[in-house]
Amino acid sequence: MQVKLFGRMAQGNCGGYDPADVCNAETHLMNDQERTELEAAAFRRLVQHLRSRPDAQNIDLMNLAGFCRNCLSKWYKAAADDLDIEVSIDEAREEVYGMPYAEWKKRYQKEATPEQQAAFDKSQKP
Repeated sequence: MQVKLFGRMAQGNCGGYDPADVCNAETHLMNDQERTELEAAAFRRLVQHLRSRPDAQNIDLMNLAGFCRNCLSKWYKAAADDLDIEVSIDEAREEVYGMPYAEWKKRYQKEATPEQQAAFDKSQKP
């Protein structure tokens, strides 16, 4: 199976990707292996970025984007389970956080403000 990829990596917006390039790009056919490698590279870049920004609190990520480091950890574990690869939730968290979860919480996690908690609670209602 081949997948069409529009756009190219460029210096500028979003850490190297310029959405304006999508409109002017030539079509490139990508095979499954290339797609998997790009997805893996994007995941590693996201994890690297989150590790470099411990000031971005999980509750803020949840309130703004609907996911956080814990979600990524759970998705990582679920992917391992789908492939019958033994990974514990603690190992998955360490992969995302770059250290044991308890240590990250002790170093970086702040108590949620009433406003943050209210926004989170509101977002969780159906």
